[in-house]
Amino acid sequence: MFRHAIRQRCPGDRLSSLASIEELSDEADRFLHQCYTELDRTAELPARRRAVAAAIRADATYDHTFAELEYGARVAWRNSSRCIGRLYWQSLRLRDRRATERPLRIAEECVGHLREATNDGRIRPTITVFAPDRPDRPGPRIRNEQLIRYAGYRVDDGGASEHGKTLPAPRAQSSTVGDPRNIDLTDSVRALGWYGHGTAFDILPLVIEADGYRPYVHVLPQDCVLEVPLSHPRHPWFADLGIRWHAVPAISDMCLEIGGLHYSCAPFNGWYMGTEIGSRNLADADRYDLLPTVAANLGLDTTTDRTLWRDRALVELNVAVLHSYEQAGVTIADHHSEAHRFLKHVAKEERAGRVCPAEWSWIVPPLSGGATAVFHRYYDEADVRPNFVRHGP
Repeated sequence: MFRHAIRQRCPGDRLSSLASIEELSDEADRFLHQCYTELDRTAELPARRRAVAAAIRADATYDHTFAELEYGARVAWRNSSRCIGRLYWQSLRLRDRRATERPLRIAEECVGHLREATNDGRIRPTITVFAPDRPDRPGPRIRNEQLIRYAGYRVDDGGASEHGKTLPAPRAQSSTVGDPRNIDLTDSVRALGWYGHGTAFDILPLVIEADGYRPYVHVLPQDCVLEVPLSHPRHPWFADLGIRWHAVPAISDMCLEIGGLHYSCAPFNGWYMGTEIGSRNLADADRYDLLPTVAANLGLDTTTDRTLWRDRALVELNVAVLHSYEQAGVTIADHHSEAHRFLKHVAKEERAGRVCPAEWSWIVPPLSGGATAVFHRYYDEADVRPNFVRHGP
C-alpha cells in the first residue's frame, strides 16, 4: 500500500537542490513547530528552535533528533497523496541508520530491514533512514526502485542467452523474460558483473551508490526475501503456471523530505493491497501481461472485447493473489476493505483539522473502482511536507 506514495520529483543535482540558508531555516522552523505541537512537547520548542537556528548559521545544515525523525517519517506517510493505506501511519517503525556510510554496511542494513519487516509474514511497516544530503556531500542512494524487484531480460528472436542457454519467451510475441519494468536496471547490474538464472522471477541485487565509492552490487540472501507461490481456490491449473510474488513492497528510490533536509536513502514499506499485484504487476500489458494466459486457461472467448474476457480474467487473477497470501499467512489487504479504511482515515484527519491530500486516480483501485467506497467523492490535492518525493534522473 505504500507503493503509490509519490509526490513531485527532486531536482537532478542533489547538491545544487539543497535549500538556501533562509529556505532551510524557514522549513526547519515550520517542521519543528508542527512536530512539537503534535507531540504535545511545546515547552521544549523555544530551546530547540534556537539550537537548530544556530546549527544552520554555523554549518548550513542541522540534525534531527530520533523523535523528530520518527515523527517526520510517519507524517511523510500521512501526507503521501497516492497511498490508500495511511490509516496506519502511526505504526511506522523507524530504523535510524544515519551513521552507516559504507556501501556494504548500507546493503546489510537493507537486508536487516527486509528481515524485520517480513516478520514471518506478519508484515510490519518499517523505514530505515540513512544519512541525509549535506552541503558538501550527497547522501547515499539505492538505484533499485524497490529492495525486491524481479529481473527483466531482453529476448531476441524468441530467446535470450544467459550462461550459454536459450531462454524461451513467455509467449511468441513477447520480447522479455521476467518484468519488463526492470530491463534497464537488469542491464545495468549485468554490466557490473551480476548474472541471473534467466527465469521470470530472478531477484535483482541491490545497487548502492555512496559518495567516494564505486557502485556496489549486493545479492540479497534467500532468507530475507519471502515469496508467495500463487494458486487458485477453484482452479488447480493455476498453480502450474509457476507465478509467484514477494511479500514486502519496500520502496527504495525515493527521497524523504523533513524540515528542509533530504534523506535520499530511506527505504520504507507497508504491505501489499491485492490489486497492486493482481491488477498491475501481473496484469498490465507492459509488465507480466498474464491476462491472456489466465483467460486461455479459463476457456474464455478472447476474439472480441464484448465477452469481457479481460475483466473476468482480472478478477480470477486477483482472487488467486488474495487466496495465496492468506494461505501463506502473509499480510495483504483487499481493495474494498482498504477503501473503507481510507475514508475512516480521511474523517480522522478532518476532525484533527488537517488537510488529507489524495489523488483520486491513485486512491481508486484498478479493479471494480466504481464498487468501492472511495470512488464517489473528490479529495484535496495539496502538496505538503514532510513527504516522500522521487529522485531526478
